[in-house]
Amino acid sequence: MPEFDWRSPESYKSLQGAEITDIASECLRRNVDYRREYEAMIANNPSGEVTTEFRRRWGICFRP
Repeated sequence: MPEFDWRSPESYKSLQGAEITDIASECLRRNVDYRREYEAMIANNPSGEVTTEFRRRWGICFRP
């Protein structure tokens, strides 16, 4: 598997047709603090629902 080179335009070809929400989701997915808080929230919420507080904190809304 080739190493990802953030400076190479070739590394970003898959994003050419992406919508802004796709790019934002990818940025969040890579954010260590977001992932940690998301996992903790889900672990502490038996229904598995995303809380309003979490949504507000991260400025997001989840698709149903």
